[in-house]
Amino acid sequence: MSKARLATIWLDGCSGCHMSFLDMDEHLVTLSEQADLVYSPYVDTKEFPKNVDITLVEGAIGNTEDLEKVRKVRANTRILVSLGDCAVTGNVSSMRNTFGVERVLKHAYEETATLNAQIPKIDIPLLLERARPIHEFVTVDVFVPGCPPDAPTIAYCLDELLAGRTPDMNKYTRFGK
Repeated sequence: MSKARLATIWLDGCSGCHMSFLDMDEHLVTLSEQADLVYSPYVDTKEFPKNVDITLVEGAIGNTEDLEKVRKVRANTRILVSLGDCAVTGNVSSMRNTFGVERVLKHAYEETATLNAQIPKIDIPLLLERARPIHEFVTVDVFVPGCPPDAPTIAYCLDELLAGRTPDMNKYTRFGK
């Protein structure tokens, strides 16, 4: 039997969900027996591969690069998991929404800068008007809330998906307890 193909990506977020993924500790060994990690911030793969079985997506969609990535991921993933509150609701990433892009950029790059105060015109992706959750752009198959979700929650979700079952996330979230 061949192993499942697993990927993780990090969009507009803090990496806390990826840290919780690593907090699965020895369960990562069990996971590696069932799945190959084919794309992630943890590996040096440059292009998102085709035919991925499960992708965990952390972070909101906050810029044009995030939007392009999530669309490519969705097109090449069988089961897309919205991992963490930024991916599920926009959470912390969406706190900028009330201020507007121009004001956020001005504050970040001009008002608080000590050297070379200017808004970059190259090498950064364009911010979208609002940071938004993943499901507003692509179909999401499983939602895993939490800021960040803890390691047992992520392990449960992956174990269920790898066993061919849809996880009942109500059992493992604050809302379900």
